[in-house]
Amino acid sequence: MTVLAVSSLGGCGYNDFQRLDEQTKSTWSEVLNQYQRRADLVPNIVATVKGQANFEQDTLTKVVEARARATSIQVTPETLNDPAAFQKFEQAQGQLTGALSRLMAVSENYPTLQANQAFRDLRVTLEGTENRITVARGRYIQAVQAYNVLARSFPTNLTAMMFHYAPKPTFTVQNETQISAPPTVDFNQK
Repeated sequence: MTVLAVSSLGGCGYNDFQRLDEQTKSTWSEVLNQYQRRADLVPNIVATVKGQANFEQDTLTKVVEARARATSIQVTPETLNDPAAFQKFEQAQGQLTGALSRLMAVSENYPTLQANQAFRDLRVTLEGTENRITVARGRYIQAVQAYNVLARSFPTNLTAMMFHYAPKPTFTVQNETQISAPPTVDFNQK
């Protein structure tokens, strides 16, 4: 009887759930690591930009506020299983991304800032960090996809139900409806 029970558990996917759950946690940790790296850069960027005599204070304030929101969200392993908490975290990170993008765009109007070596170095580091975030998010999405396919496929979905392995949330596009509409191009505008 015990041989039959052990052999039936071998094909149920339990071990695959354990492996893929750990993989999603590991890839999620890397996403968090890269977001933290970016958050740590923000004070240096703001301090460097503040040195510019007439830089737009509103832009700096938005970056500082977005960083504060993004770093105030407590992320735990349970965040991966809570779509609402995951979305809240994702929105805060998206706001920081937007604020930093705006800061970099506005900085183009300040030639002395562009000539500042410290600012250029921070900008390169930020761009590299944004690339690392993209790669880490991509790996996380792949790990979640493998986990979710296992959780929804037969017969492993029975194991998922029995042991409460619910599908995990993944990153979404914030403005999906806006980017799905084709842009309007009018060459006749004056």
